[in-house]
Amino acid sequence: MTRTPTASRSSSSSHSSALDAAAAPLEIDPLLDDPDTRIIVCCGSGGVGKTTTAAALGVRAAERGRTVVVLTIDPARRLAQSMGIDSLDNTPRQVKGVEGPGELHAMMLDMKRTFDEIVEAHADRDRARAILDNPFYQSLSAGFAGTQEYMAMEKLGQLRARDSWDLIIVDTPPSRSALDFLDAPKRLGSFLDGKFIRLLMAPAKVGGRAGMKFLNVGMSMMTGTIGKVLGGQFLGDVQMFVTAMDSMFGGLRTRAEATYRLLQAPGTAFLVVAAPERDALREAAYFVERLAAEEMPLAGLVLNRVHGSGAARLSAERALAAAENLEEGGIVDQEPGNASSRGAAAAAGSSPGASEAAPEPPPESAESAEPSEAFESPDPEPPVSDSSTTAPAPQADSVTPSVTSVEQLTAGLLRLHAERMQVLARERRTRDRFTALHPEVAVAEVAALPGDVHDLAGLRAIGDHLAAGRSTT
Repeated sequence: MTRTPTASRSSSSSHSSALDAAAAPLEIDPLLDDPDTRIIVCCGSGGVGKTTTAAALGVRAAERGRTVVVLTIDPARRLAQSMGIDSLDNTPRQVKGVEGPGELHAMMLDMKRTFDEIVEAHADRDRARAILDNPFYQSLSAGFAGTQEYMAMEKLGQLRARDSWDLIIVDTPPSRSALDFLDAPKRLGSFLDGKFIRLLMAPAKVGGRAGMKFLNVGMSMMTGTIGKVLGGQFLGDVQMFVTAMDSMFGGLRTRAEATYRLLQAPGTAFLVVAAPERDALREAAYFVERLAAEEMPLAGLVLNRVHGSGAARLSAERALAAAENLEEGGIVDQEPGNASSRGAAAAAGSSPGASEAAPEPPPESAESAEPSEAFESPDPEPPVSDSSTTAPAPQADSVTPSVTSVEQLTAGLLRLHAERMQVLARERRTRDRFTALHPEVAVAEVAALPGDVHDLAGLRAIGDHLAAGRSTT
């Protein structure tokens, strides 16, 4: 019923109206101000501005009175630089320069250090040292597939358990699928329940030499094959690691599952971050559907780098037509006959000799005179005629290029505007396609900025755009 009147509007306004009818604006400030909101997770495909969005949300929340910590998984140094910190590590560091009653802290996940902290916290000194010195553990904690995502879950659980901050903002890992960390508990469970791990844990469960005898008998063929491929020393390191970690595996799984349930709790809000591009919004649609399947609370979509124009009423078609008209007019003005005609007419009208030698033509016929007529004079003295016609020539030549350059510049600006309007139209179509598929998702737009964000002022500007909800288009 409400969409019927919009059919008669212009194309640009109908796009905007369709979006307004399909998706409600995402209200950022109420989300940040709500004391029940304890965790905000920014997710999305790579290169869409997740880190900047997380930092901007942190600054705005702190300046509105929250005690915030921003946890970034992105190894880039942009977050530290924008917050005026030399470097970020596994320890939250307070950000100076926050204008408001709250506090802002920031940290960057150190995957290995987080794993080391788990070992040190849940194993006695001797066993912890054996694990930390184990070559297989050192490889696992430094870059084993899925370790980063699990450690992100572990660090989030640690921060939430400390209760030192009333809002935690998480910038998800820069992986192909930014929701990989949701699979961390399942991956960990699959790893621990795998046949290979259970076989390696069997000696520890049997105990002593009997256990090793059981291992040698039951796994002789397997260990021989693996030893040839990976080396006997590697297999021994794995066995020692699994034996030392046996008592900790249950705790790892329990905490991962608890953090997973925390992400499903009402105090958590997911923000999907995207750019107004086809691939980015396709990924965003996947994230929305995946979060719904996992029963994760989705707050809305943040659409970054949206282009706008202060002259949106001038369509691309009209701008191109105006540019073509100006360029065609410029070509006519540069024809030799017309240019010489204007120069000769100007010379004849301004020369004292010409005015004395010939009667002044009527005003209505002066501009219509042919070039041959403009140069004719009954005065038989050529010097007077030559000096009067050649002296003003530089003035005529200097005027014509300046007029032409203004026309060319205007035509170029009109073509640039047409290109911008075409970009706007493409972004609207892509955005409207997403909102048509997911009309229940609230949307906030952030206008494309002329440069990179590199300080708190830039982050505040991003926060202002987020709170406004719509970019100016």
